[in-house]
Amino acid sequence: MTTLAAAFLLPFVQADEAVQALKKAVAYYRTTVAVRGGYVYYTSEDLRDRWGEGRATPDQIWVQPPGTPAVGLAYLAAWRATKDPVCLEAAVAAARALVDGQLESGGWQNHVDFGPAPKHQYRTRKGGRNNNSSFDDGQTQTALRFMMAVDEALDFKDAAIHEAAQYGLSAVLKAQFPNGAFPQVFRGPAPHHPVVPAKLPDYDWRTEKRVKEYWDLYTLNDGLAGTLCETLLEAHRIYKDEKARAALVRLGEFLILAQMPSPQRGWAQQYTYEMCPAWARKFEPPAISGGEGQDAMETLLAIHRLTGEARFLEPVKAGLAYYRACLLPDGGLARYYELGTNKPLYMTSDYRLTNDDRDVPSHYAFKVKSRLDAIEKEMREGPEVAKPPSASEVARIVKSLDAQGRWVSTAVAGESLVGQPKFPPGMRYLSSAVFARNVESLSAFVAASRPK
Repeated sequence: MTTLAAAFLLPFVQADEAVQALKKAVAYYRTTVAVRGGYVYYTSEDLRDRWGEGRATPDQIWVQPPGTPAVGLAYLAAWRATKDPVCLEAAVAAARALVDGQLESGGWQNHVDFGPAPKHQYRTRKGGRNNNSSFDDGQTQTALRFMMAVDEALDFKDAAIHEAAQYGLSAVLKAQFPNGAFPQVFRGPAPHHPVVPAKLPDYDWRTEKRVKEYWDLYTLNDGLAGTLCETLLEAHRIYKDEKARAALVRLGEFLILAQMPSPQRGWAQQYTYEMCPAWARKFEPPAISGGEGQDAMETLLAIHRLTGEARFLEPVKAGLAYYRACLLPDGGLARYYELGTNKPLYMTSDYRLTNDDRDVPSHYAFKVKSRLDAIEKEMREGPEVAKPPSASEVARIVKSLDAQGRWVSTAVAGESLVGQPKFPPGMRYLSSAVFARNVESLSAFVAASRPK
């Protein structure tokens, strides 16, 4: 068949073909790839090797996206679209794995260890002493959002899942500081500190005030505000929990406090308890952040939609004006802008501060894509309604599913995979991110194909 003929035929995939592809893919992934109901990022085609952030043991599953909760949320999307009980059973199995991986402190770390000597202090089974629940990279947020969604799908009748979801939500609410901020890591209720607005440090930030336990400070790093906002919004919707709504309002109030004074009306990645931009890792200096600033504005818009309060819009207007003036020649934003000078701030490959981007570490993105146009449009018109994938895109997904029900990826030279060294070119593997994305797309297509 010619390429033109194939392209002509692709759009004619029907909803029932998408349903069959969904069932086939879910059946394979839940029975063959799952370990105790959970998942990692990547699994070799022969199923012998598994990776999360680094190589995983046979007894480990991953929580951090695109691990177990991301796959579980895709199963739920498939169940809502098809009402196939197998899809719900797969989601429940993933939720049970996360029940066993919940820490005594109420959240999750990036992985769960079912081996004989786990280091973590689990809530429902024996473990070690590590009780650090993490908001880093959406770990606890995504796990809790998934647990609450399964709880809702089961009409709150599964006692273990309901208890874990409620326990986790309560722990998250207690982890919020009085000023509305959250830490990167929590072990219990947040301590009290004076509530003050953000300010520039009056010391040499390049050399002073580094804190080893930076994860206990006020944090916005890695989109924390946005992922927590999404989770708390779901808690309010599912449980009608007014405490979750109040926490969202306080989060918005923190984002107002955390906006830096003129002329640098942006946000930092993390703050000291005195509300000065703070160091985190050695390549994350005190600075105005291009990425976290955009996440802060998107979060403020979501909180404004919830409350209707104009005070949550004002920082967005000032932030947009500031960040537009910071755009780089290529239309993107620097990850960091130097305090005071507003020059783009980078690190050399040997981790020295510089304003030159020609020699930066390869493991970290020192530039980010601008989302300013989308933020401004959302402020004017409201959030864009998600559109289902096109029939041609669905046809491509269905066609790429093999006879066993797998979407097999092939590593290419120079490819960067989340949390991994580069796989050898030609290596074939199964990706949880690809699986979840394709299942979500097929589910959206099937749902949109139903008669209105």
